[in-house]
Amino acid sequence: FTTERITVDDTSGGVRLTHASYFPASGKPARAATLAIETAQVRWTKANGASLTASAGGWVANVGTTIYLDNLNDILNFRAIRVGATSGSVHAEYHRSG
Repeated sequence: FTTERITVDDTSGGVRLTHASYFPASGKPARAATLAIETAQVRWTKANGASLTASAGGWVANVGTTIYLDNLNDILNFRAIRVGATSGSVHAEYHRSG
Protein backbone atom coordinates (compact mmCIF):
# COMPACT_ATOMS: atom_id res chain seq x y z
CA PHE A 1 0.00 0.00 0.00
CA THR A 2 3.01 2.29 0.32
CA THR A 3 6.78 2.40 -0.07
CA GLU A 4 9.76 4.19 1.42
CA ARG A 5 13.54 4.32 1.07
CA ILE A 6 15.71 4.57 4.18
CA THR A 7 19.42 5.33 4.38
CA VAL A 8 21.36 2.76 6.40
CA ASP A 9 24.27 4.52 8.08
CA ASP A 10 26.35 3.79 11.17
CA THR A 11 23.69 4.83 13.70
CA SER A 12 24.36 3.01 16.97
CA GLY A 13 22.07 -0.02 17.25
CA GLY A 14 20.87 0.36 13.65
CA VAL A 15 18.34 2.33 11.64
CA ARG A 16 14.65 1.44 11.88
CA LEU A 17 11.88 1.57 9.31
CA THR A 18 9.67 4.68 9.50
CA HIS A 19 6.70 4.13 11.84
CA ALA A 20 4.42 6.55 9.95
CA SER A 21 5.00 4.56 6.73
CA TYR A 22 3.95 1.13 7.99
CA PHE A 23 1.43 2.34 10.61
CA PRO A 24 -0.41 5.31 9.05
CA ALA A 25 -2.56 7.59 11.22
CA SER A 26 -5.60 6.58 9.21
CA GLY A 27 -6.00 3.05 7.98
CA LYS A 28 -4.71 -0.38 8.90
CA PRO A 29 -1.04 -1.09 9.68
CA ALA A 30 1.15 -3.15 7.38
CA ARG A 31 0.96 -6.92 7.75
CA ALA A 32 4.18 -7.61 5.82
CA ALA A 33 7.06 -5.88 4.05
CA THR A 34 9.41 -6.62 1.18
CA LEU A 35 12.82 -4.97 1.55
CA ALA A 36 15.44 -4.62 -1.19
CA ILE A 37 19.05 -3.86 -0.23
CA GLU A 38 20.56 -1.19 -2.47
CA THR A 39 23.84 0.77 -2.67
CA ALA A 40 25.99 -1.08 -0.07
CA GLN A 41 26.19 -4.12 2.19
CA VAL A 42 24.27 -3.92 5.50
CA ARG A 43 23.84 -6.02 8.63
CA TRP A 44 20.25 -6.44 9.80
CA THR A 45 18.07 -8.06 12.44
CA LYS A 46 14.40 -8.45 13.31
CA ALA A 47 15.11 -9.84 16.78
CA ASN A 48 13.78 -7.56 19.51
CA GLY A 49 16.58 -6.43 21.84
CA ALA A 50 19.36 -8.04 19.78
CA SER A 51 22.76 -6.35 19.77
CA LEU A 52 23.66 -5.01 16.30
CA THR A 53 26.96 -3.47 15.23
CA ALA A 54 28.72 -3.15 11.87
CA SER A 55 30.76 -6.25 12.69
CA ALA A 56 28.45 -8.43 14.80
CA GLY A 57 24.86 -9.49 15.32
CA GLY A 58 22.09 -10.18 12.87
CA TRP A 59 22.60 -11.14 9.24
CA VAL A 60 24.73 -9.65 6.46
CA ALA A 61 22.83 -8.66 3.31
CA ASN A 62 24.58 -7.79 0.06
CA VAL A 63 23.31 -5.40 -2.61
CA GLY A 64 20.45 -7.11 -4.41
CA THR A 65 19.27 -9.13 -1.41
CA THR A 66 15.52 -9.24 -0.80
CA ILE A 67 14.29 -9.55 2.79
CA TYR A 68 10.70 -10.54 3.61
CA LEU A 69 9.17 -9.47 6.91
CA ASP A 70 5.95 -11.44 7.30
CA ASN A 71 4.28 -9.78 10.28
CA LEU A 72 3.97 -6.41 12.00
CA ASN A 73 6.20 -7.47 14.89
CA ASP A 74 9.10 -8.15 12.49
CA ILE A 75 8.54 -4.73 10.88
CA LEU A 76 8.56 -3.03 14.28
CA ASN A 77 11.81 -4.79 15.30
CA PHE A 78 13.72 -4.44 12.02
CA ARG A 79 17.04 -2.57 12.29
CA ALA A 80 19.98 -2.28 9.90
CA ILE A 81 23.48 -0.82 10.06
CA ARG A 82 26.07 -0.36 7.32
CA VAL A 83 28.99 -2.77 7.25
CA GLY A 84 31.64 -0.65 5.50
CA ALA A 85 32.37 3.03 4.97
CA THR A 86 29.51 3.56 2.50
CA SER A 87 25.93 3.98 3.69
CA GLY A 88 23.45 1.58 2.16
CA SER A 89 19.81 2.07 1.36
CA VAL A 90 16.76 -0.10 1.81
CA HIS A 91 13.73 0.18 -0.43
CA ALA A 92 10.69 -1.01 1.55
CA GLU A 93 7.29 -1.93 0.18
CA TYR A 94 4.55 -2.46 2.75
CA HIS A 95 1.61 -4.84 2.34
CA ARG A 96 -1.67 -5.30 4.17
CA SER A 97 -4.82 -7.29 3.62
CA GLY A 98 -8.34 -5.95 3.31
